[in-house]
Amino acid sequence: MNAIELLKKDHETVKDLLSKLEDTTERAVQTRKKLLLKIEQELKIHTELEEQIFYPAFRRAGSKDESVLAVEAKEEHRAVEALVLPDIKQTPPSTVEFAGRVKVLKELLEHHIEEEERDMFPQARKLLSRQQLEQLGESMEVLRKSLKSDAHAKAA
Repeated sequence: MNAIELLKKDHETVKDLLSKLEDTTERAVQTRKKLLLKIEQELKIHTELEEQIFYPAFRRAGSKDESVLAVEAKEEHRAVEALVLPDIKQTPPSTVEFAGRVKVLKELLEHHIEEEERDMFPQARKLLSRQQLEQLGESMEVLRKSLKSDAHAKAA
């Protein structure tokens, strides 16, 4: 699978999980906890794939404009990981504050996804050959498997 298709598939997975989480009620405490954990795991892996493999290749292939896009995307990752997710995790799932914070997370991620799919991915298709995108996708699959096995090892 090429890198862009792989990342788009991840985007769909996260959007689906966020919608499910947003649709829960204050009574669905366990469901909310499970969905939040799954979202966090998916985001960690996706972020690593982008930051270790995709963004560096995108920056190398492009100019200052591509570097700016990649840095902005990385900062959006940082905001979610360092501020929004920890805040949600500290919020009791049975509260309306939890629902409000989940909505903010969803809006931030939807904005990030839209920018990548509208600006970065079409530009990457112009700058990187089909073969390069396939190679990046293969590297990303290998890293994903490694990250998932690490996560399972930590959970065990």
